[in-house]
Amino acid sequence: MTNSPTTLPVKKRRTFLSENLIINSWESIQPYFDDLLARKLNSLEDIEFWLKDRSELEAVIEEDAAWRYIKMNIDTTDKALADDFNFFITEIQPRMSPYDDKFNKKLIESSFVSHLEKDKYFIYLRAIKKEIEIFREQNIPLFTQLNTEEQKYGSISALMTVEIEGKEITLQQAAKHLKDLDRNIREIVFEKISFRRTQDVEKLNQLFSELIQIRTTIAKNAGFENYRDYKFAELGRFDYSVKDCYDFHHAIKTHITPVLDQLDIQRKQALGVDQLKPWDTEVDITGKPALKPFENQEELILKTIECFNRISLFFGEKLEIMKQMGYLDLESKKGKAPGGFNYPLYEIGVPFIYMNAVGSFRDLITMVHEGGHAIHSFLSRDLELTAFKSVPSEVAELASMSMELITMDHWDVFFKDKDELKRAKREQLEKVLGTLPWIATIDKFQHWIYENPDHSVNERNDKWIEIYSGFNSSIVDWSGMEKVKANIWQKQLHLFEVPFYYIEYGFAQLGAIAVWRNFKNNPKQAIKDYTSALALGYTRPIGEIYETAGIKFDFSDSYVKELADFVRKEMAEL
Repeated sequence: MTNSPTTLPVKKRRTFLSENLIINSWESIQPYFDDLLARKLNSLEDIEFWLKDRSELEAVIEEDAAWRYIKMNIDTTDKALADDFNFFITEIQPRMSPYDDKFNKKLIESSFVSHLEKDKYFIYLRAIKKEIEIFREQNIPLFTQLNTEEQKYGSISALMTVEIEGKEITLQQAAKHLKDLDRNIREIVFEKISFRRTQDVEKLNQLFSELIQIRTTIAKNAGFENYRDYKFAELGRFDYSVKDCYDFHHAIKTHITPVLDQLDIQRKQALGVDQLKPWDTEVDITGKPALKPFENQEELILKTIECFNRISLFFGEKLEIMKQMGYLDLESKKGKAPGGFNYPLYEIGVPFIYMNAVGSFRDLITMVHEGGHAIHSFLSRDLELTAFKSVPSEVAELASMSMELITMDHWDVFFKDKDELKRAKREQLEKVLGTLPWIATIDKFQHWIYENPDHSVNERNDKWIEIYSGFNSSIVDWSGMEKVKANIWQKQLHLFEVPFYYIEYGFAQLGAIAVWRNFKNNPKQAIKDYTSALALGYTRPIGEIYETAGIKFDFSDSYVKELADFVRKEMAEL
């Protein structure tokens, strides 16, 4: 973890797989699976050696799949790239699943498994046992079908463009105009974006209904009442329950939604409008143009590295490494799938950041967010097993969302004007609070969807409006845009591609506020605790990782109120 920017990381020498391996068929890797399956585990040493070889196989295959996914997303118009990814999910992944189940049973059934160090392997072994419990061979072709169908969302969304000022641009690029000081321009752009989305509403509704059906069948095959309960097991949610999610929903509705209503009342008054419309929610209320923290990808990278360096030279150094290796693809362009992510690459140990930057303030937030994930990858890269590095989202998002807040004291790198800096910080804190009701909305919506999988499209839209209205602003006037409101859930990638991966953002947002509060009180200690927590990977329960970071894994009414009050106090001081 001490590589200098001029000494780039290289892959460790393989001890099990061939260095020249090219995964171009199942037959190219099957011998390694057969080798692991045939081995005798007659001692503790045998098991530990076997686990390391299995880990190497997992790292190589997962990195191969990662590159296929990354390249396909960068250019969805290139059929060859899509074919490469689909080859993996149709020809490789289905054949791996039976072996993984046999490997899991082989390990658990070994009489020497009890000799593994309990603290070191506790998390790993409980996950293995759960995987055995929910595995069903008849689900393998369904997973292949599901993976193929899920990718259609990105392809559909990537083709969504609108014409603004005579230029065809992506919806992400068009959204910048929602910060325009001219209300007429904002309204026109909002309507153009909304109209473009409506063109694919039916297509996305049909896709989503098909995904629900496949997912429900998978759950039923595994003996679960619904897909929600199955997914909780698959995601390894050992440390909290469905009830905890409901408690989170209640706390957000009770303590966060009213705060946002007050902020929207202030916004309405400041803008001097009779009705606060959906296209009025992004513009600066002081009458200033949208924040412009950078001009292009290169500037975004350099300024982020400088910002990270001020917090920790280790942080800045790791982003510099990614820059030099070409592991950053940040700018929005036609044909590029929407969204942003940090993809861990377990063999090289250097992650890849992908996003759709258009020069907006939110792009800055996305960059430091994904940068937090990247630092997490570097901090856990030397853990012994690949499984130890694969952290649950509640921990992964703590890394990224904390970075959003702890970098704020150094945003003068992006904003030389003090007033602009204050405005950026205030906008971020409003978003921190504003994100929580949206997270609760998406999560509660998913609970209902999979508890009621046979619902109609109209019932789904009605339920969305009901849930959305319960958590979100009662001040924003949607009259005349009711159909748009009924379908805005379709812009949430997670519903289509990674179901139930969203509540984690809420839990992590609360944790991030607590990390930031610690940072405000004692920066050095807070960063030390933060890095110590991330370096654990997934070798300890979530609660212990949060505790190592100096915070609580808590989403009770009282804790949410305490953290919300802290954010409001910080906002008042700006």
